[in-house]
Amino acid sequence: MTTDRKNGSLYTNINNKIATIEFGHPASNSFPSELLDRLTKELIAVGNNGDVSVIILKSEGEKAFCAGASFDELVAISNLEEGKQFFSGFANVINAMRTCGKLIIGRIQGKTVGGGVGLASACDYVLVTENASIKLSEFTIGIGPFVIEPAVTRKIGVSGTAELTLDASNWKNAYWAKEKGLYAKVFETIKELDEEVEILSEKLASYNPKALAEMKKALWRGTENWNNLLAERAAVSGELVLSDFTKKALGKFKK
Repeated sequence: MTTDRKNGSLYTNINNKIATIEFGHPASNSFPSELLDRLTKELIAVGNNGDVSVIILKSEGEKAFCAGASFDELVAISNLEEGKQFFSGFANVINAMRTCGKLIIGRIQGKTVGGGVGLASACDYVLVTENASIKLSEFTIGIGPFVIEPAVTRKIGVSGTAELTLDASNWKNAYWAKEKGLYAKVFETIKELDEEVEILSEKLASYNPKALAEMKKALWRGTENWNNLLAERAAVSGELVLSDFTKKALGKFKK
């Protein structure tokens, strides 16, 4: 079951130094701006919690992991400032994941699109089921995955990002993503996935928290400019979404 709340849900459970952050939304676990803002603040808060050593990021239900940003909000953008603010949502989440100071395990049970691929890429270690296909479909509506591109490229390289972005209408399966380096392990069932997530998180939580924190810094070395970079990318996307091409493409999906 997933939430029926219009603005989605976000819950955090902390147990034995492991913080499990679970988000949900009735539209395939997509993110309205309010939910992105809540997730950003929660990641910062958990990152500052001395009783937490590791974070598990997951979504509700057994189907889609994340359908990206809210399509209804995307369609409603009417000016440059609204556009930049909208695309800054995932920029802020990615930067919070990058700088929170705690290693993040991504637990992915199903398909993920657009910004959801950015979330997966910003996790430090990702465990998935066979149903965890990915797609970057932004080109089909005249924009591009510019905000999440640095995170995606950091994980799967320029060639992988190019293949994923340019083949915008097709899904890449979980084994493709594992081969490229986005996923660490692929499991046949959610039960097997959850068992492995539990084992790994408990092991990590038993290690020296200072060592974990230093490793987090080491893994993200070279990304210190991302606050500015992702803000610039959000502005690019915010301008593109107002183009005649994109407005026409989005018009086909209006209810």
